[in-house]
Amino acid sequence: MDEQDITGATDATLPNGADNGPAIGMISQYVKDLSFESPTAPAVFSSENQQQAPQMDVEFGIGTTQVGDEFHEVTLKIEVRAKMGDQTAFIVDLTYAGLFGARNVPEEHLRPFLLAQAPTLLFPFARRIVADVTRDGNFTPLLLDPIDFGTLYQQQLEAQEQQAEGVIGNA
Repeated sequence: MDEQDITGATDATLPNGADNGPAIGMISQYVKDLSFESPTAPAVFSSENQQQAPQMDVEFGIGTTQVGDEFHEVTLKIEVRAKMGDQTAFIVDLTYAGLFGARNVPEEHLRPFLLAQAPTLLFPFARRIVADVTRDGNFTPLLLDPIDFGTLYQQQLEAQEQQAEGVIGNA
């Protein structure tokens, strides 16, 4: 009898180079949607506006979609709104995605990868795109602060557990 590891995969060698061990990896990454607008240009470039730092509102979202038996698309959505005084300086709306292949990976390991590790892999590239597009819009390049997606994922899990306990406690 073949030995099994904790993922349920066996150590048996399969014919023709087939592999039954768990495997996951990035296949490709791409800009799915990108929008930049500077609705108040050229007024936003006046000398009085250039002396003040813009107020930034940055929002992130992560989504996953299974696109095949062994393929998942992970999207990192970044929305930035910058205001200078009462004028909107610029708006960036980026959806950056990666296609990941996963084979023989249990759901309890796949979900954390897709919602924590995959966005961590995609973020540096999305960050560069945001910096480039803001620079190309004649603004100081916006360098987004690094994000700990693993901690955010854990916090989301804890919040869901607390919410579920509250629902059960109130039943």
